[in-house]
Amino acid sequence: MNDTQTTRRQGLLAGKVAFVSGAGRGIGAAAARLFAREGARVLLAARTEAQLKAVTEEIRAAGGTADHTVCDLADAASVQAAVDRAVEVYGRLDLAFNNGGVIQHPGPLDELPEADFDRITAVNLKGVWLAMSAEVKAMRATASGGAIVNNSSIGSLRANPVLPVYGALKRAVNSLTESAAVTYGPEGIRVNAVAPGGTVTDMVRAWEADTPGVIDRMKAQTPLGRTADPDEIAEAAAWLLSDRASYVTGTVLRVDGGARA
Repeated sequence: MNDTQTTRRQGLLAGKVAFVSGAGRGIGAAAARLFAREGARVLLAARTEAQLKAVTEEIRAAGGTADHTVCDLADAASVQAAVDRAVEVYGRLDLAFNNGGVIQHPGPLDELPEADFDRITAVNLKGVWLAMSAEVKAMRATASGGAIVNNSSIGSLRANPVLPVYGALKRAVNSLTESAAVTYGPEGIRVNAVAPGGTVTDMVRAWEADTPGVIDRMKAQTPLGRTADPDEIAEAAAWLLSDRASYVTGTVLRVDGGARA
């Protein structure tokens, strides 16, 4: 049996340790469940312990291996402690999905309060930088290489007048992703991003509540004629993290139903 056949039988991420931020709900929770089904041991991180505990228990009940830790992505010590926890529990770190983030209140950039700008930037950009820095150090210390996937957005790939700061910060994440791929490629650490299109998460439902009709507009702008399920974004992240994507790095992969085609 060749290596690819063995991986398929054992699971896409068999034998790996994965760190997932924003894992209490939405895409992060879907990713944590999927990664565990695909054979990874998963450390879930987010701000809300009750959500983390529920997803962790669900994974364990299904036969997977998971643990969790509370993490505030805007706090450097908290992020470092969360990544350290993965190594403490499982002895190594191979994979990371930096998914956690917050959305801005929809509207023109001049109407966003400065305090909101600072909060969104601290989580959506600084938090990703903090996580990547800690993850690279952990991978260097405990594994021979690794893979990181950052969660971006197709809103980073075009003008985004409704969510201008959110889109700008996700575009910055794309740049961090590409720069890190070049920097750490020689060490065997691959770095990619997924750019989801309209995906029905709690964040998008909140946006819909603020401005009704958003989800219908997403569907209308998507050639496949529908929004994505969080599981579909998780599948793309899992592939990028897996050895089947071994020659893919520095890529921002659109998972958008053709919306940017």
